[in-house]
Amino acid sequence: MTKEMQELERRIDSLRAEVRRAMTGGDRARATALRAELRQAQRQWDDSLDEIEAELPPEAELAPEAGAEQGPRVSRSAGARSPLLPAREQVHQALTLLGVPAAQRLIVTVHDAFFAGELAGARLTSLRRDEERSFRSAPYARPYYLCAALTADLLAPARGLLAVSTWAMDRRVVGPLSPRVDFLSAAIRIAERIQELNNDNSGANADSRRLLWRFAANIPRAASGIATMDPREIISAAKAELSIHEQADSDQRAASANRARVQLDDAEQLFGTGLQLIRQPAIDG
Repeated sequence: MTKEMQELERRIDSLRAEVRRAMTGGDRARATALRAELRQAQRQWDDSLDEIEAELPPEAELAPEAGAEQGPRVSRSAGARSPLLPAREQVHQALTLLGVPAAQRLIVTVHDAFFAGELAGARLTSLRRDEERSFRSAPYARPYYLCAALTADLLAPARGLLAVSTWAMDRRVVGPLSPRVDFLSAAIRIAERIQELNNDNSGANADSRRLLWRFAANIPRAASGIATMDPREIISAAKAELSIHEQADSDQRAASANRARVQLDDAEQLFGTGLQLIRQPAIDG
C-alpha cells in the first residue's frame, strides 16, 4: 500500500469521526461540509486503488519463473483473494451483514462467502485488544471500534464474541437466550442477502449457499436439503421460532444494558469490566 493511500485512510478515519462529532453536537452546516470532504477523500482513495489495479498483470495464467519447478499453474483468480482492506474493516463488513455479535470463525466464514479478499483468522486474535488500546489512548477518534459483546449478568467480555461499537448497547449484551436469538437473526440476514443477490441476477456463490445451509439445517422446517432450500422458507421458519424467544431475550438485554450505562464508564461499556474477587469477611471462630 502506498504512503499516499495510508495518509488518505488516516484522513478518512479522521473525517468520519469529525462528521459524527458535528452531527452529535447539532452543527449540521459543519457536518455537511465535512461530508463533502469525506466523499472527496474516498474518491481519491478509489482512484489510487484503480491505479494499483491497472499496474497488476492481466488476469491470464502467470508463467513460472525461468528455472522454477514446473508445477500447477496459478491463475490470477486464486491471487484475487488477497485482502484489499485492513482486517478490522473486513471484520466490520461481516459483522454489519450479520447484525449480531459473532465468533471469529463465523466472521471469517461470512466474509469469505460474501466479500472480496481473504480474511485470515489469525489476524483476529489480537484485534479486540488492539481496538481497546486505541480507544483508551484516543477515545472516539475512530468512527467505530470492534468491541466485545458483554455478558448480561456480569457485564464482562463474552468469550470470543465480537461486536461493533456503534450498535445499541442492548444489541451488544448477551443473555441466556441470546445465542439462539442471534443465530436465528443471523440466519434471516444471510437469507435476505442471498435473496438480494438472486434478484440482482448476480446469483449467490457456492460458499454463501453452504453457509446458509449450515443455518437452515439447525432451524426446524427451514429446509430439507441444500439443493432445494429456499431463502424465503428459511426466513419464514427462522422468524417463527424467533417470535417465541425474542421478547424474553429483549427484556433481559434491555435491563442489562440499562445497568451497564449506569455502572460502567465509556471504555467498559465497549470492552467490558474485569471480574474482581470479592473478599469475604473473616468469620470469628
